[in-house]
Amino acid sequence: MNTESVNEKTTLISDSSTEDVLYMINDEDALVPGIVRNLIPKISLLVDEAVKAVKNGGKIVYCGAGTSGRLAVADAAECPPTYGADPETISAVIAGGIGAIVNASEGCEDSEKAAKDAFISKNIKKGDIVIGISASGNAPFVATFMAEAKKAGCFVGAIVNNEGTKMAEIADLTIESLTGAEVIKGSTRMKAGTSQKLILNMFSTAFFIKSGYTYKNYMVNMVTSNTKLKKRAVTMVSEILGLDFEKSGQLLSENGWNVRRAINAYDKE
Repeated sequence: MNTESVNEKTTLISDSSTEDVLYMINDEDALVPGIVRNLIPKISLLVDEAVKAVKNGGKIVYCGAGTSGRLAVADAAECPPTYGADPETISAVIAGGIGAIVNASEGCEDSEKAAKDAFISKNIKKGDIVIGISASGNAPFVATFMAEAKKAGCFVGAIVNNEGTKMAEIADLTIESLTGAEVIKGSTRMKAGTSQKLILNMFSTAFFIKSGYTYKNYMVNMVTSNTKLKKRAVTMVSEILGLDFEKSGQLLSENGWNVRRAINAYDKE
């Protein structure tokens, strides 16, 4: 596996100055956006499949283990407050459960039984879309979860960082982000993880844009749950409608601090 190979450019990293260590890391990180850019046609296909699935009553479920699982959970968790979406629209399963988010539980990724149990608990049905995420592309927990989804009639996607993987054999669509050898051999929380975060962010953001959750490049469905977000909402309404901050705040207050509702109410005046 490329992600487990030795990076010849960093073999002297432990003998280098702190600055040189950081330059080596940064040089490797700088390669990732270009790799992800070349994957956009496949990411686009995955977005379109997700939009279609949800429009027809389905949901999106990420499944990952270790770093990949934690990144998946983070991406899914940020969607409801950003877009005002139902938490079930995009959710995530991680090997080892919620506790694995803060306490490393990498051993859990080998359990096929746990994957089958997790699949059942998510009430996944035909018409849903399941996306497995794993740097190696061979994590038994993730591959088993994907296989169960395939049997249930779901569209199955995979985000991996190696070629010729078990997950690719199962998936209907595989995004292979070939980030190669890490700065520290096998530390896939580095380039592989960075590429996964970029891809997941792109996927979920594009999904919500194409599903009508934004107005231009404004997140008009966001949940205004604190002072900072209420200030952002006032600025947003002010910019969209050309009103001063006082009028924008009043309009939002009258409409439950819902940006989209406030804009629609003003249009009807």
